[in-house]
Amino acid sequence: MEYLNGYERYLELEKKASPNTLSSYLRDVRQYLGWLEEQGLTPVQATHGDVEAYTHSLTARGKSAATVTRCQASLKSFYGWLIAQGLVGENPARGLAQAKVERKLPHILTSKEVELFLEQPDPSDAKGCRDKAMLELLYATGIRVSELIGLDLENLNLSAGFVRCSNRGKERIIPLYQAAIKALHQYVDRVRPQMVERPDEKALFVNMSGERMSRQGFWKIIKHYQEKAGIQQEITPHTLRHSFAAHLLENGADLHSIQEMLGHADISSTQIYTQLVNQKLKDVYIKAHPRA
Repeated sequence: MEYLNGYERYLELEKKASPNTLSSYLRDVRQYLGWLEEQGLTPVQATHGDVEAYTHSLTARGKSAATVTRCQASLKSFYGWLIAQGLVGENPARGLAQAKVERKLPHILTSKEVELFLEQPDPSDAKGCRDKAMLELLYATGIRVSELIGLDLENLNLSAGFVRCSNRGKERIIPLYQAAIKALHQYVDRVRPQMVERPDEKALFVNMSGERMSRQGFWKIIKHYQEKAGIQQEITPHTLRHSFAAHLLENGADLHSIQEMLGHADISSTQIYTQLVNQKLKDVYIKAHPRA
C-alpha cells in the first residue's frame, strides 16, 4: 500500500477533493491494490486487461453499476497520478467499457399529498410560522436545500414576488405563488426579527438560536412534518424539488422554463420529468381503459 499515502496527499493538496470524494476514491484504490496483491502484481505492472478483469470481478460480486462506474473513475484518477509521478507511461484504466447505470425515476408527491404536507406547520407560533415559510418557498421554487438555507434576506423580493437564487456563481430569478408570498411576509415581518441573534444577521432562515439554519436542522423539520401528516412515502427536500418540476410539467409548463428555474446546466437532467409524467399517464391508462 506504499502508493496510497502519496495519492492521498495529491487528492488533498492538489485536487482539493471533498471529504466524500477523498474517502470513496481511497477506498476504491485500496481495494484494487489488495486485489492486485492477490494476483502477485503491483499497480505499475498492471495492464489494461488487469484493470478490466478487476472491474469485471466487482460486477461478478454483485456490485451495482453505479459503484463500478465510480471505481473506474477512481482508478483513472489514481493512474493519472502515477503518470504524473513518472511511474507509468500510460493509463491502463482508460477506455474501460462503462457499466450501464440504470437511471431511476425520482419519487414525487401527489398534489393532495403536497397540500397535506404544507398544512402541517402551525403559523400561529414562531417555529411553525418559519417552517411554513420554508416549506412553501421550497415547493414554490424547487430550489435545492443548500440554496434554501444559503438564502439571505436581500435575496427575497416579496413586493415583486420572486426570489433570487445563486448556485456556483450563476444567478436565477424564480417567481413565487401567492400562498408562499403570504407565508414569507408573516415570517419576515413578524417572526424573524424576534428570532435573529444579531440585528445584522443576513440569513433569511434561522434556527431557534438565531443563527443560519443548517442542512441537518432542515432535514429534521421535513421528517417531523412527514410524520405529522401521516405520509408513508419518505419525503426529503429533493422530493419537493422533484414534485415541483413534475407538477409544473403536468400543468403545461415548457421544459426549458423548468430547466431554468431548477438551475440545470443540461436539458437532459430536466427531461427525466417527461419520463415521469409519461409513466404516470401510462399507469392511469392501464388502470382506467376497459381493454388495457
